[in-house]
Amino acid sequence: MPQAPNMSRKAEFVARFTPFLQEIKDATTGTKFEQWLNVKYGVESALYRDLARLITEGVKEGWAADIEVAGPRYRRSQIVTPSAETFFFSATAVLMDSTDNTQNNAEGGFRANEHLHPYGEINLVVPLNKGAALAGPNGWCHGGWTAPEPGSRHFPEVKGGAVISLTFLPAGRIAFDFKASQD
Repeated sequence: MPQAPNMSRKAEFVARFTPFLQEIKDATTGTKFEQWLNVKYGVESALYRDLARLITEGVKEGWAADIEVAGPRYRRSQIVTPSAETFFFSATAVLMDSTDNTQNNAEGGFRANEHLHPYGEINLVVPLNKGAALAGPNGWCHGGWTAPEPGSRHFPEVKGGAVISLTFLPAGRIAFDFKASQD
């Protein structure tokens, strides 16, 4: 019976971000959009606080970022697939933790696999440790939003501890096995 509270919390979470998706459904990601997100829905906003709380609870309860990609310090899970109800966005929870990593990256960062964003990406960044940050197209994000533009690619990277990223993808599009000729 413990699944009932988890499923209702997940439904509450989806219900909380769906109006946001409706608001941004026709936006184009990039620096200008990222700045707008951080002004309108920055870390002090009710939307950010609610989504950060709910996704953090989801990770603790095991219904978000529960699938290991590279051990327990790098996990993810799809919360919703693209549908008319989500304005054709997918939502994925990602947990990345640079603590005790052995990659020897600058600043002790943990780096995940490179990927491409055919239609861009929107990330709600929730640091779980003081000083933890996710690398975004405009530098390290210690909480708030990043919004890589359509066609961009990167290696997701965190430093300073653990970060949860709630990732919204237009049409659910992400490419991990793209060819260099697609540059």
